[in-house]
Amino acid sequence: MFDDFLVRAALAGVGVAVATGPLGAFVVWRRMAYFGDATSHAAILGVALALALSLPIGLGTMFVALAMALTVSALAAKGWAVDTTLGVLAHSALAFGLVAISFVPGARLDMSGLLFGDILAVSTRDIAFVWAGAATIAALLFWRWQALLTATLSEDLAQASGLDPNRERLVLTIALAITVAVALKIIGALLISAMLIIPAATARSLSRSPEAMALLAVLIGAGSVLGGLHLSLSFDTPAGPSIIALAAVAFTASVGASRFKRH
Repeated sequence: MFDDFLVRAALAGVGVAVATGPLGAFVVWRRMAYFGDATSHAAILGVALALALSLPIGLGTMFVALAMALTVSALAAKGWAVDTTLGVLAHSALAFGLVAISFVPGARLDMSGLLFGDILAVSTRDIAFVWAGAATIAALLFWRWQALLTATLSEDLAQASGLDPNRERLVLTIALAITVAVALKIIGALLISAMLIIPAATARSLSRSPEAMALLAVLIGAGSVLGGLHLSLSFDTPAGPSIIALAAVAFTASVGASRFKRH
């Protein structure tokens, strides 16, 4: 019979996969990979804020991640160089967050856990938080699915259809902030973006419709979580990096399979 901590880790990891799968598809379609990096790195600053104000870490993380996401969106809309802006903001937020935590009185945190996740230490409360966030993201994307697809395909087409591309971008921004908040403890600030991108990129070459890609990204993410946990326990490797490493192997295999089909 599985140990309780392993069951909790699996449930939390699959919950993260449910959140990152469909959202990751939009991140890939819209080429928002660095956007996800900036938002996830800002989560460390949210941890410092939560500790300083005696707030739940998830709440502080979500607040700062949302503020970062909105800032990046606003700067991009004003014509700033997106790659440079995101690079500066992402690494600055991470550095300021790590420095700020060191100034919080009585703070005793595992920096490795914040950066790379600590999925094996999740509690029942963490699982509830992850799945509540995943359900919120799934409901949000399901509600706006067709509008998001139209705005992703062409903003001009979205406007002609009576849609506001900025509103759809805001929906993705909110979903991304929620994802960062629920995934921080599970996969870590440095690996959240990988969990968004790699399963979705893997599913892209294997799918024939947007819906199939989103669903397959969830399955690939969940499979990477379960397989990564097995590798971690079998070879005593860090759980978070093991999950991403297995997802990367799946991506490599999908690229090889797609090239084989062409020939």
